[in-house]
Amino acid sequence: MTRTVVIAGASGFLGRHLRTGYEQAGVRVLTVGRGGTADADWSDETRLPTVLDGADLLVNLAGRSVSCRYTKRTADEIFSSRVQTTAALGRALAACDAPPELWVNASTGTIYRDARDRPMDELTGEIGTGFSVSVAQAWERTFFDSPAPVRKVALRMSIILGAGGGAVNPLINLARVGLGGRMGDGGQVFSWAHADDVAGAIEHVAAHPEISGPVNVATDDHVTNAELMARVRAAVGRRVGVPTPAWLLELGARVIRTEPELVLKSRWVDPRVLRESGYTFRFPALAGALEDVVDHSPRGLLPVQLG
Repeated sequence: MTRTVVIAGASGFLGRHLRTGYEQAGVRVLTVGRGGTADADWSDETRLPTVLDGADLLVNLAGRSVSCRYTKRTADEIFSSRVQTTAALGRALAACDAPPELWVNASTGTIYRDARDRPMDELTGEIGTGFSVSVAQAWERTFFDSPAPVRKVALRMSIILGAGGGAVNPLINLARVGLGGRMGDGGQVFSWAHADDVAGAIEHVAAHPEISGPVNVATDDHVTNAELMARVRAAVGRRVGVPTPAWLLELGARVIRTEPELVLKSRWVDPRVLRESGYTFRFPALAGALEDVVDHSPRGLLPVQLG
C-alpha cells in the first residue's frame, strides 16, 4: 500500500524540499495550506479531518516567516500563524476515525536561552526569554496539549541550510560582494542542519516509536559566527570579508525590515535525542553542507525574503 504523508505549510522553503523528496520516493503527499492548490484549506476546518484520516504521517511546518521587523502586526501574524494552525490540526486529528500514528510539528531551537557557555539539549537545556521564546513556548504548549490521540514530536530546528531559500542566501550574498566577515563580535554560536537532515530526522523519528516530545535538529558541528562566515567565504571562493559590527547590523536590519537577533543570538543546540537514538547525519560537517548549497544555487546574488 502506498504511504501517505500530509504536509501542512508545504509552500515554504522546507515544505517544498520535503514534498519533493517524498514524491521522488513514491510517497503520496497531501497538503494543507491557503489557496486553491492545497488539498485542504485552513479556512475550511471541516475538510481537514478528511485529508488526515487514513494518512501515515502528519508534518506541520505552517508559520509566517520570522525574517521581518517585529511590529505589532507582524508579531501577531507570527504568533497566530503557528498557534492557530497547530490548534486546528489537533482538533482535526481528534475527529479522525484513523488518524496518522505520528504528528511531527515544527518548533525552533530559538526556544533556548542565548548560550555561549554550554550546549542546550532536550533534557537540560534552559528556556530563554523574549518574544521569539514566548512564541515557541505557546506553539509547543498548543501542540502537546492538543486532544489529538497520536504520538507527537516537536522538531526544535536550528538554522536550516539548503539550496533554494532559507537562512543561508543572505550570508552567501554578503560573501559574494565582499562583506562576509564576522557579525557583531563573531563569538555567537551557530547551530545548523541541512534540509536533507530535517527529512532524515523525520523518517528516523517515524521509525523509532519510543521517541516523543521535543527533538533538537542540529548537527554536532557547532561553530562561531566568525567561523561560519569564514566557511561561507571559502564555499564561494572569497578570501576576505569585511566584518559587520553590531551597531551596523541594527541599522541594516531596519533597512531590510528584519531583526538583528536572527544573527546575533547565540544558538547552541545539541541533538541529544537524535544522537543517542542512533541517527546519522547526511551532512555532518558545515563545509560539506555549504558546498552542496553553493553547488545547487545560481551564480550572482540570490533571492532573499524581506519582511
